[in-house]
Amino acid sequence: MAVQWKKISLFVVVVFVLYVIITDPAKAADYVQIGFEGVSSAAQSIGDFMTWVANGGKD
Repeated sequence: MAVQWKKISLFVVVVFVLYVIITDPAKAADYVQIGFEGVSSAAQSIGDFMTWVANGGKD
């Protein structure tokens, strides 16, 4: 039963994404840019943390 809900949820998400892309491509591009900026910021923060750890936790 859980697999069925996963399939339905994935279908709904795909339909929503396609709807947004088709009806307002500029807004869809903004959403993608926001997503990439978020991923980039998270990767930068992880890199900063790993550098801090490698330096022995010193400021």
